[in-house]
Amino acid sequence: MSGLRILVPVKRVIDYAIKPRINKAQTGVETAGVKHSLNPFDELSIEEAIRLRERKGPIKVEDILALSAGGPKTPDVLRTAMAMGADRAFHIDVPEKGDAGLEPLTIAKMLQAVVKEQNVNLVLLGKQAIDGDQGQTGQMLAGLLGWPQATQASKIEIKDEAGTIEVTHEVDGGVETLRTKLPMVITTDLRLNEPRYASLPNIMKAKKKPLEKKTLADLGVEDVRKLKTVKVTEPPPRKGGGKVEDVDGLIAKLKELGAL
Repeated sequence: MSGLRILVPVKRVIDYAIKPRINKAQTGVETAGVKHSLNPFDELSIEEAIRLRERKGPIKVEDILALSAGGPKTPDVLRTAMAMGADRAFHIDVPEKGDAGLEPLTIAKMLQAVVKEQNVNLVLLGKQAIDGDQGQTGQMLAGLLGWPQATQASKIEIKDEAGTIEVTHEVDGGVETLRTKLPMVITTDLRLNEPRYASLPNIMKAKKKPLEKKTLADLGVEDVRKLKTVKVTEPPPRKGGGKVEDVDGLIAKLKELGAL
């Protein structure tokens, strides 16, 4: 195999340290005037792509392409990805439609088109975005491409020049290791690595790296909406706990609640 050509989709989301607030119309989360940043799971994907290059394993990394779809502020996260080490980026310009972003199937079709256009042989993406929490795009993309997939990776190893890859992930009661061959789709989990901070020199260098703007139409994809958010509400407040004097009181309370 000649080399790894890695696609890393990333998303601009409300910063993980910010407590989301429901908007007045109850159609979604309030995004105006709120700090945004790179989706944490996507940071893991960028970091792992860079580490695959730094390890100088049996297959050389030829290209790391970051991609994100969204409005005019989307390039911010792409510049962050390039400052971390991505070689170039695509901004898929998608007009903002209130609280409704692109649906997972549309994103998967968009990524499928980019994979074919750019001759990508490995897609690394976060297992989910922390705003929608749908966790569907990676699996849908693998299905559309007909590629093998490994989800929620906590370790990725390239074993030989033929493109054999071993991916480890956590399962109930332990870990599971899967082995397959490129091309493939891998979604990343928190135990995979610890993303680096972009240094000031790399942030400056990122400004000179190529960032190309495209549209869904350029990729032959339509923004078809099949899902509708009916209502978004805050979770009900938790009720306070009660106190019991002794073990007998605890047992009586549990019986009262039907737990015994």
